[in-house]
Amino acid sequence: MKVTVLQENLARGLSIVSRAVSSRSTLPVLSNILIATDEGRLRLSSTNLELGITCWIPARIDENGSTTVPARTFSDLVNTLPGDQVQLNLDLKTQNLHVQGGSSNNDIKCIDAQEFPPMPTPEMKDAVQLNVADFKEMIQQVVFAASTDEARPVLMGVLMNVEKDKVTMAAADGFRLSVRKGQLAQSVKDTINIIIPARALNELARVAHDPEEPIYMVVPKQRGQVLFRVKDVEVVSQLIEGTFPDYHQIIPRNYKSRTLVSTAALLKACKQAEIFAREGSNVARLDIKQSNGEMQPSEVEISATSEETGKNETIVEATVDGSGVLIAFNVKFLREALEVIKTPNVALETTAQNAPGVVKPVGDENFLHVIMPMHLG
Repeated sequence: MKVTVLQENLARGLSIVSRAVSSRSTLPVLSNILIATDEGRLRLSSTNLELGITCWIPARIDENGSTTVPARTFSDLVNTLPGDQVQLNLDLKTQNLHVQGGSSNNDIKCIDAQEFPPMPTPEMKDAVQLNVADFKEMIQQVVFAASTDEARPVLMGVLMNVEKDKVTMAAADGFRLSVRKGQLAQSVKDTINIIIPARALNELARVAHDPEEPIYMVVPKQRGQVLFRVKDVEVVSQLIEGTFPDYHQIIPRNYKSRTLVSTAALLKACKQAEIFAREGSNVARLDIKQSNGEMQPSEVEISATSEETGKNETIVEATVDGSGVLIAFNVKFLREALEVIKTPNVALETTAQNAPGVVKPVGDENFLHVIMPMHLG
C-alpha cells in the first residue's frame, strides 16, 4: 500500500471513526483502525462488534493495499503532523506502516487486515431516506431520555417505528418518556419497528452535519442490524432485541391543569433550582397557582432546598387553565426536556401531585415528554 493524503482529511476521518474503537476488548485488532484503498479513495473503519463506523476520504493511491493501525497511536501522531501531505507506505512482510509528514518519519507496527471483522455492505436500493436536519432534531429530542442502566438493555435503546410516510421515535428510562414524530419525504413499503442503541444514534447525529445531504437507512433482513449512510460516512449498529414497553399507556389521556410558560424563563428557573437540588435528590417543587379568571395571568413558583447549600425560589409568570397544584419533579429531567424544546412557549399538563406531568411545546404537535412526579416529602 502506497498512499498520499492531506493531513486535515486524514485527521478528520480518524476523528469520525475513532469513536467506535473498542477500548477494552480481548481482541487486539479491535483497538485498531482498518485503513484500506477503495476505488481511488482511502477507507477508514473501526468497530467494537456492536457499533461500526466507516469513513471514505480523498487520497492519491499509488499502490493498493490494507492494514490495521493502533487507533490511539495513529490518531495522536496524525494530529501533530504539519498541515500538508502525509505519505503512508506499508511494508507487507513486517506489517510496518511508514508515516511521513514534513520532516517527520515514523514507523507504526500494524496488525494484518485479514484479522479485522468484515464490515457489512448492504443493498441500498430499499433504503429509507431521512432528512438530516429533521432526523438530527428527532434524535436530540428523544435520545437523552434513554436509560444508561445495563440491567434493562431494551431501555438503553430508542424505539423507531416507520410506517408509510410517518416515523416515530420513543425513549424511556422508567422515570421519563420522550416521543417525537416526523414525516418522510416518500413512503416506505414495509413497516419498520426496531430498537436502536442510543449510543449509535448519538454517533450518527455527530457525523451528519450537512443539512443538504440525506441520511439513508437500511435494515437488512434477519441480520439484527441497522445501517445509516450519510455522504461519505456509514454507521452500522447491532439492534437491541426484546420488546419495548407500550409507552402509549404511560401518556396521560387528560389533565386538570394546563400551565403555559415561557420556555426560556422556565428553563432558567430550573437551572437555578438545580444548583441547590443537586446536593440532594434533585427535587424541585413547582407550585402552580390557580388564576383568578379564565386565561388570566398567574404564576408558577419553582423552589429547591438543600441542607448543605441553602434554598432557591423563582417565580415565573404563567397562564394557568384549570386548578392549581403543588407537584415535585426531578429538576435535572425537567431541565433536559426544556433544553430540546424549540418553541418560545411550553405547556405543562398535570392532574395531581402523584400523577405524571406532560411537557409539550406550544404550537408543535410532534413532540411530547412525560415526567414522573417525585415524593413531596
